[in-house]
Amino acid sequence: MSEQKYLNLNNGLRMPILGYGTWMASEEEIITAVNEALKVGYRHIDTAPVYLNEKAIGNVLAKWFSSGKIKRSDLFITTKLPAPGADRPDLVELTLRKSLADLQLDYVDLYLIHTPITVVVDEKGAFKHHEDGTVIIDPSTDLVAIWKEMEGLVAKGLTKSIGISNFTIKQIDRILQNCTIKPAVLQIEYHIYLQQPELIEFCKSANIAVTAYSPLGSKGVGTLNKRAGVERDLPDLLEVPVVKEIAQNHSKSGAQVLLRWIVQKGISAIPKSTNPKRMFENKNIFDFKLSAEEMEQLNSLDANIRVVNFSFFPGFEKHPEFPF
Repeated sequence: MSEQKYLNLNNGLRMPILGYGTWMASEEEIITAVNEALKVGYRHIDTAPVYLNEKAIGNVLAKWFSSGKIKRSDLFITTKLPAPGADRPDLVELTLRKSLADLQLDYVDLYLIHTPITVVVDEKGAFKHHEDGTVIIDPSTDLVAIWKEMEGLVAKGLTKSIGISNFTIKQIDRILQNCTIKPAVLQIEYHIYLQQPELIEFCKSANIAVTAYSPLGSKGVGTLNKRAGVERDLPDLLEVPVVKEIAQNHSKSGAQVLLRWIVQKGISAIPKSTNPKRMFENKNIFDFKLSAEEMEQLNSLDANIRVVNFSFFPGFEKHPEFPF
C-alpha cells in the first residue's frame, strides 16, 4: 500500500491529500464502495446531505469502528451545509447535527458551505420549483452570517475545521474580512481543463488548502443534465492524447496521471469510483513523479471548461451569489 500523504491546514490539523468522493452513487453502491475504499487505504471520505448517502456511510463506518479495524481518529470525514440549510443561520447547527446523526459520529473533521447559493424548500426539504420548472432561489443569502454560525460549530466541538465550496475570490475575501476562524479548505471543481490559476493563487496567499472535486471529470453530470433537459458535450479527460502518452511513459493509468498532477501541485483530490480496481489505482499515485516538462504539458491544457456548472439546477444562475 502506498504511503498516506497529508496537507497541513491553517488551523494546525492535517488532511489526507487523497480522499474518496461519494457523489452520484446509489445507497447500495456506496456501501460496497466505502467498504472497499477503507480496505485499500483511503482515510479521507467526502460526503454531503444532497448525496443522499450519509446514513449508508454511517452504517459502514460504525461496523468498521466496532470491528476495531480502524479508530475514529484514523479518519478524516468531510460533509457539507446544503443550499436548503444555508438560507437561515439558525438552521446551520441543526443541519450539521442531522448529518452527524446519520453518519453516527460525534464530530466531522471538515464542514463546508456547499454552495454560496440558497434555495427555497418544502416541508420535506426538497427544492421548490416555479411552474416553468426552475428552482425557486432565496436571494437573501448572507454568507457572513452563515460563516459566524459555522465558527460556532467549531467552538461546540461538532467539527474540527470549517471551509467553503464553489466560492469565488470576492466571496472568500468577504469571509476573510469578517471572520474569527479562517476557512481551512476551499473545495472546487479542478482538473486539466479547469485550472482556475487566479483562484488557486489567492487561496495559496491566504493559506487556504484546496480540494479538487471531479478531478477526472464527471460522466455522471451528463445524466443530471439530461434529466434537466440540458444537452452538453462533456470532455473525456482520460482520452486526451497527452494524458495517454504520459500514462504510457510511466506505465500508469490516465487517471493516475491526472491525480498525480493535482497532488504534485499541493492540491487535495477526491476521486470517485465504485470499481475496486480503479479505486486501488486512484489511491496508488505516490510511487512515481511527473517531470517538470510533463507538468507543464498538462498545465497547458487549461481551457476553462467547467463540467459541474449547476445547469442541472435551472434557476441557480439567477441567484445574486451565483459563482460561475
